[in-house]
Amino acid sequence: MSVLAPLETLTILIAEDSAADLLLLSTIVRRQGHQVLTATNGEQAVEVFARERPQLVLMDALMPVMDGFAAARWIKQLAGEALVPIIFLTSLRESADLAECLDAGGDDFLPKPYNPLILAAKINAMDRLRRLQATVLEQRDLIAKHHDYLLHEQRVAKEVFDKVAHSGCINAAPNIRYLQSPYALFNGDLLLAAYTPSGDMHVLLGDFTGHGLPAAVGAMPLAEVFYGMSAKGYGLAQTLREMNAKLKRILPVDMFCCATLLCLSTHRRVVEVWNGGMPEGYVHEIASGKRTPLESRHLPLGVLSAEAFDDRTEVWPMALGDRVFLLSDGVLETAGPDDQLFGAERLQQVFAANREPDRLFDEIEQALAAFRGEARDDVSMVEITLQGGQSLRAAGPLYADSGQSCPLNWSANFEFRAETLKRYNPLPYLLQLLLEIHGLREQSGALYSVMAELYSNALEHGVLGLDSRLKRDAQGFAEYYRQRNERLAQLSSGHVRVQVQVLPTQAGGRLSLCVEDSGPGFDVEHVLEQPLDIDRLSGRGLSLVRELCSAVRWSEGGRRVCVEFSWEALA
Repeated sequence: MSVLAPLETLTILIAEDSAADLLLLSTIVRRQGHQVLTATNGEQAVEVFARERPQLVLMDALMPVMDGFAAARWIKQLAGEALVPIIFLTSLRESADLAECLDAGGDDFLPKPYNPLILAAKINAMDRLRRLQATVLEQRDLIAKHHDYLLHEQRVAKEVFDKVAHSGCINAAPNIRYLQSPYALFNGDLLLAAYTPSGDMHVLLGDFTGHGLPAAVGAMPLAEVFYGMSAKGYGLAQTLREMNAKLKRILPVDMFCCATLLCLSTHRRVVEVWNGGMPEGYVHEIASGKRTPLESRHLPLGVLSAEAFDDRTEVWPMALGDRVFLLSDGVLETAGPDDQLFGAERLQQVFAANREPDRLFDEIEQALAAFRGEARDDVSMVEITLQGGQSLRAAGPLYADSGQSCPLNWSANFEFRAETLKRYNPLPYLLQLLLEIHGLREQSGALYSVMAELYSNALEHGVLGLDSRLKRDAQGFAEYYRQRNERLAQLSSGHVRVQVQVLPTQAGGRLSLCVEDSGPGFDVEHVLEQPLDIDRLSGRGLSLVRELCSAVRWSEGGRRVCVEFSWEALA
């Protein structure tokens, strides 16, 4: 009778107090091609195992000094995670006794008298289990090592991501409160805020498809576009188009970014909003308690081509103290213990029950906590309050030059015609040109505010012929901007001209900026005689221009306005 060939040569410990049985087993195991270690009692078996570390143990159940059951428990403890199979050698026949062999740590048992063929098969079977366990442990260790490596990479990437994503004013602006609770290490929700040169605030709340690192892949290029274009004074439409084009170019087809982008203007007392695929936000009027929903009217960023993308925004009036509230769908989809969702209805109940506007954000946060829900997605919400007295911010990058090489005696003329007016905002380009003048850099915020006001008046009232008296109430306000978008889309003639002249003076220099439009003009004196803030929704622009400039002059029946900025040369 032939015995089964071993899978590999093993070192096997045989613990048997009978000299005859020990000799017989040793001879059989050696003939099967294995190395043999021997012990005559349980205590000796433990000592040999600790010293030699055999790969398999044949253990007699009943031995002096220490029986096989106790020895097996010691050996299993010494082996740790590694599988060292123990086959009990026993003449026991009772089921309870055989069960005790397995309870003590045995993996199988072999009845006496010994059958060499059965013994070889059991040794091979135990060896397969041992090698399988070793493979599992090795793969587990490799996975754990790879996991640690990935976590380290993610932590480094997250540190960079956090610095990029929070390089704006989200943590510094006194009028912003926000809550973000990521579902994974990386937050698939993106919250950005930055000031424009005129002191307006741009805020973006985005929600990328998925969670974790894949969801954050598009966040850094999106933040780069957001901060760069906001700092240069680009409006929402151009910023949206650039963000959409970039995401469309770099993201796989199954990824996109739902987003709400808004511009909050303290000077104009308005909020301009674009919502692409996000849950409804709200403009919360403090005086009346009215909540105007900011509905999603567009597809997410990164879905449509540049030609099909819709950058139309909505504009809503605001009073000082009014708030804008934005949230991601993770808030509404938070699930309670009974698997019910928090939902829009519960959110509306919190709004309706609120009596102290300053506590609304806290009450929503408390309602989520009281719901005891389990988040199924990244959770983000943000509240922005319209506050007065906001200073104008410096625009653009920091300059390291001394100013000695800046242009100080020059002029330029620009004419922007209908096709350009429909799809291009020239103000960021003009601002960057003017900031080459060293003395103007400290006045960049005021300069941009004046340029924006003059250009807006020339385009909206001059070229498009819009009447600001439409903005007498919220409905008229919405109608004004509906007509603006409609007339701009249909524009086929008209122009806005900008003339820039820079002259050196004994004290430093002077900038003369003239803006002229092709419209019918207006009665300047009549407009300037009106009391400031007679209408909450309009009428501040010209007063702001006069406040920020050193000189203002209208001519051509109100179609042309020239302003001046002066600066002193550095010693």
